[in-house]
Amino acid sequence: QVQLVESGGGLVQAGGSLRLSCAASGRTFSTLAMGWFRQAPGKEREFVAAISVSGRNTDSADSVKGRFTISRDNAKNTVYLQMNSLKPEDTAIYYCAAKASHYYSSWYYTAENDYMYWGQGTQVTVSS
Repeated sequence: QVQLVESGGGLVQAGGSLRLSCAASGRTFSTLAMGWFRQAPGKEREFVAAISVSGRNTDSADSVKGRFTISRDNAKNTVYLQMNSLKPEDTAIYYCAAKASHYYSSWYYTAENDYMYWGQGTQVTVSS
């Protein structure tokens, strides 16, 4: 079983930055493909960004491209989401997700159904 704990959410003004962290335990982190999703009030959960086990390959939603960056530190069992130039429409609960993969995999995953482990979420609120 994999446990995921997000941190770093909060209240920020439009144009500001936040960095979310997600610490994983319960399985060798370097065998987990990771992703970030978000859910705004009244909306379905949506894909934000994903990163392969190796960290070499990433993808992000068009709505955040050029503003958000996903990265990982396998030595710290942690994945990050650096969010810059935040907009009010980025307000949501942000969830970290993990998919069991294998060492050195270059695959990343963008579909919610691909992921089997989820964190509890962290609230990000962007004021205008």
